[in-house]
Amino acid sequence: MATALTLEQYLARNGIAYDVLPHAPTMSSLRTAEASHVSANELAKAVVLKKDKGYLLAVLPASQHLEWEALGKWFNQNLALATEDEIAWLFPDCTPGAVPPIGEAYGIETVVDDSIAEQSDIYFEGGDHVTLVHMAGPAFCKLMANAKHGRFSRQH
Repeated sequence: MATALTLEQYLARNGIAYDVLPHAPTMSSLRTAEASHVSANELAKAVVLKKDKGYLLAVLPASQHLEWEALGKWFNQNLALATEDEIAWLFPDCTPGAVPPIGEAYGIETVVDDSIAEQSDIYFEGGDHVTLVHMAGPAFCKLMANAKHGRFSRQH
């Protein structure tokens, strides 16, 4: 059980209080919510996207699907999923598929769905498939202050 070093350092620099919760190994955000006994609405998942120039981290609840068309129109460009190699390069201290939703810690532009920001508690993968980071919703919102915000997801 370990959180990614980049994430730990970023949270420490920003004075964010959080705790770490172990969970059974999972390979999807919905299964993580189930295994951890947390609401899928409170579990922030990160989707790494490739833009025309650079990358974008879309953050939304595990209970939601990304609305590609809405997000593409918002950024006025085509978006595609980043490849596993690109994700490994962008998040070198994370296990593939366990990217934390804190793009600023990794220097990646971030966009946050408003529905995740409405939660009183937020959980997210800490960089592996067995560790959740938990923090208060307002602390998460503080971390997301420089991110773009909007609605770009829909219920599963």
